[in-house]
Amino acid sequence: MTALIIEDEQPAARRLARLLADADSTILIGPVLESVTEAVTYLQTSAHPDLLFSDIQLSDGLSFEVFRQVEPRCPIIFTTAYDEYAVQAFKLNSLDYLLKPIVPRELEAALTKFRKTIGPAAPSALDYGQLVQALNQSQRTYRQRFLVSYRDMYRAIPTREVAYFYSENKITRLVCPDNKWFPIPETLEELVDQLDPRLFFRASRQCIVGIESITAIHKHFNGRLKLDLTPSAPEEVFISRDRAEALKVWLNQ
Repeated sequence: MTALIIEDEQPAARRLARLLADADSTILIGPVLESVTEAVTYLQTSAHPDLLFSDIQLSDGLSFEVFRQVEPRCPIIFTTAYDEYAVQAFKLNSLDYLLKPIVPRELEAALTKFRKTIGPAAPSALDYGQLVQALNQSQRTYRQRFLVSYRDMYRAIPTREVAYFYSENKITRLVCPDNKWFPIPETLEELVDQLDPRLFFRASRQCIVGIESITAIHKHFNGRLKLDLTPSAPEEVFISRDRAEALKVWLNQ
């Protein structure tokens, strides 16, 4: 099986190549193509691979332009850092996709799906306009601040100054680095959609942690991890075995 990677960020390309090698040592990976121009030239003059991995935002435009100019004769798995709004468009177009940072088990699941449904892709049937529109809509601004009640006044707390959010007895607490906390009306589920995923991680059903609040990560039983936070959380914060790999990838960006 042969695979080709279209990716303009070398660290991301190397990571994907490494994950592919770990998942299946028989996969032969061709050259990494870093731009729309380079990808078009290669696909026009070289044999197409069995499977194509393509980032979306390249140095000279969106990778969709590649597939407008050259009809790929293989399935495409898009890799994207865009959020769930864009992902819905991929689902509607029957595309496979991987959200960055790529988690090994999700890559393995995509490869398994590919093997079960091997066959030529049908890129001409894709609505690229819909994909571009969804991508543009997904580039939204994340929550910048929270207005909280403080004594007999209000206080605006920048999101970057939040240590973590903790839910207890149906009350969501916004916790600051100095251990002061304020009740806010949002649930953790609502906050996940409002917070920048590069800065905050849903650690458990009770806690969303800010990256600056994590002071130590301990290995625990059955593949779980335990987080030390500053300030300390009301209860110990554990990462489930299923979420442990995602946490490592998040911290290693």
